[in-house]
Amino acid sequence: MLPPDSPLLSAAPVFDDADRAWMARALELAAHARDAEGEVPVGAVLVLDGAMVGEGWNRNITLNDPTAHAEIQALRAAGQALSNYRFPGATLYVTLEPCAMCAMAMVHARVARVVFGATDPKTGAAGSVFDTLVSPRHNHRVAVAGGLQAEAAGDMLRAFFRARR
Repeated sequence: MLPPDSPLLSAAPVFDDADRAWMARALELAAHARDAEGEVPVGAVLVLDGAMVGEGWNRNITLNDPTAHAEIQALRAAGQALSNYRFPGATLYVTLEPCAMCAMAMVHARVARVVFGATDPKTGAAGSVFDTLVSPRHNHRVAVAGGLQAEAAGDMLRAFFRARR
C-alpha cells in the first residue's frame, strides 16, 4: 500500500476544466452504450497531449466478448490510432471505477492517470475493493483520481439496472 501522501493516490483530487470536458464525453459514450446498444452504461476516453486518441463504451453483450469493457475498447482504439500498445503520459477518463482486468490493461499500457466517476463497491480496482493501479508490486503505477461526475455516472447506472429488474 502506498503512503497516504503519495502523488499517485489523491484523497481529494482536484479536477480542471479539461478533466470535466473529457468526463462529459465519457458520459455521452455511456449514454450511447445504454441507448443504442442496450449495454451497461459505461464510457471511456483516452487522452494524450490534450487530444482524444481512443474512446469506447461497454460492448460485452453486442460483441459477445467478456473483455469488451469501455476502457479496453478505448485502449484498443488508441493502439490502432497510434500504432503502439503503450501510452505514457495519457489519461483515461471512465465513468465507472475500473475492474481488475481493465486496471491491469492500464498498467500494461503505461497509462499515467485514470480519472473515474462512480466507485464500484463490488469489483473496483482503483481503491474500492482492490488497489491494483497503485500496487508497488507492479513495475508501473497509474495515478488515480475518482469522483468526477460521480453522481451523474452513478445515477445512470442505477437507473439502468432498476429498469432491468
